[in-house]
Amino acid sequence: MATERRSPPTARVVAVLDRFTSAGGRRFGLSELARDLGLSKPTCLGILTELTAAGYLVRDPRTLSYGLGPALIAAGRVAQRGFAAADTARRLLEPLVERYRTAATVSAVVDDEIMVLEALAVPGLTPARVGERYPFAPPSGLMYVLWGRDEEFERWLAKEPTLPVTLDRERLRAIVTGCRAAGYLVESLTPAGMRLYSLLNDAAARDLPPQARALMGELLSGLGERVYLDAELNPEVSHPVHLIAAPAYDAEGAQEFVLALQVGASLTGAEIARRGAALAEAADAVTTALGGRLPARPGRPPEE
Repeated sequence: MATERRSPPTARVVAVLDRFTSAGGRRFGLSELARDLGLSKPTCLGILTELTAAGYLVRDPRTLSYGLGPALIAAGRVAQRGFAAADTARRLLEPLVERYRTAATVSAVVDDEIMVLEALAVPGLTPARVGERYPFAPPSGLMYVLWGRDEEFERWLAKEPTLPVTLDRERLRAIVTGCRAAGYLVESLTPAGMRLYSLLNDAAARDLPPQARALMGELLSGLGERVYLDAELNPEVSHPVHLIAAPAYDAEGAQEFVLALQVGASLTGAEIARRGAALAEAADAVTTALGGRLPARPGRPPEE
């Protein structure tokens, strides 16, 4: 049975933070904290200095004591909102998951990576793993900038790709326009394409030989072709669909979370539109429940 590797230096940092957070706002001097935690003064001072420089602690120049800093407050607020959003989104996604007998996720960009915040599925299907992370760089991550500001989309496009892909930038910009109007995105992949993309995270994390990287890049270069716009779909014609995604917004009207409904089957254009509208409605309800602001789009005026 494999044993988990522990990091004593990291454990000491965690112990310092735990001491502050469990003390109800109390401040500590270097000597007292080192004694309480069984650390040498030089070791404790090094940890305190780094945490202070990062904003997790503050140092009173008069008493030379340390207390919790603003960076922890900001991190706590983000975590609290993330948990609240995941719980709210789960409640609103459950009826769709049951109706369509499928799986769904709530995800966001956290520390410049895509993170799964919540996942659910009907019995018999394996949901995504909460906490799972993916690269936020082309060819992954388009749906996390689709409904944001134009400059966010351009920054994503300018990122170094995880693999040497060729992106059809004009095609992607057209996708942005169409998805903003529809309020949802439809991603289409063949079963082979779905398997290929599922390998992207592992492949990008390893040092692939140059020829293998080039081949993967060629296979993934058709990024724009894997997204159907609602306006392009014939209601009576079936299309292979991987997933449908829709955004939830923060109080400033900026894209914050993505709700995604798995499909993995061929649907008519009419059925795609129905599921897309239902998911967009659920995402709008998440926005409203969390005090966010819905931006304007055709058929919906901006919120006051």
